Amino acid sequence: MLEIRNLHAQVGDKEILKGIDLTINDGEIHALMGTNGAGKSTLSNVIVGNPNYEVTKGSIIFNGQDLLSMNTEERAHAGIFMSFQAPIEIPGVSMTNFMRAAVNARREAQGKEPLKSTDFLKMMREKRKLVEIDQKLMNRSVNEGFSGGERKRNEIFQMAMLNPTFCILDETDSGLDVDALRIVAEGFNKLRTPGTSALVITHYQRLLDYIRPHFVHVLIDGKIVKTGGPDLAQKIENNGFDWIKEGLMNA
Repeated sequence: MLEIRNLHAQVGDKEILKGIDLTINDGEIHALMGTNGAGKSTLSNVIVGNPNYEVTKGSIIFNGQDLLSMNTEERAHAGIFMSFQAPIEIPGVSMTNFMRAAVNARREAQGKEPLKSTDFLKMMREKRKLVEIDQKLMNRSVNEGFSGGERKRNEIFQMAMLNPTFCILDETDSGLDVDALRIVAEGFNKLRTPGTSALVITHYQRLLDYIRPHFVHVLIDGKIVKTGGPDLAQKIENNGFDWIKEGLMNA
């Protein structure tokens, strides 16, 4: 599904990614862990096409397409979705209108007719129940007055409505209590299909107790320096990243 080769990227004059190689196949969940400033969020922003990040070398192929030649909107229509670390408010735009516009824009890109109002509202009701979003929030402006947990649930709700094939969860667990974390993770798990892949970016093991990855990667100083199974995340939880850094220094 996603093939990243020798990816280098920078913000301004500062190089952040220094040669990323990563392959994610259909149906796989990959976790990305690392210290602050290692480049985790930079990688996610490059994948979705944030114009503030400049790719200087390398390639990203998504389902056979050259992702770097596509703009942000085209990448979203192709099936890429990112749940933001800090979802923003959009005053004056209700959740219902926002989601209707987003869903129908993707349908148009796929050559489909817009959903009828009755069909759209029915879909909203079904998806809303998955992440336990209160109906009253649907009449508010996007994320306006939402708690941190409600914002994160709202992100998963949007994912449910758009039905992407590749999802990036960028520190979705940040600021969530145990109950909110469980609801968000269970919502994501319910939405997964055998063809859905994901990159889960996190500092902590606790999210990975709910969303079980096939592979765990460690990103340090702009490079993936270690890859393992779910047990690698537990080892990092117990021992931090210093033992990995020491291994690199002694290599």
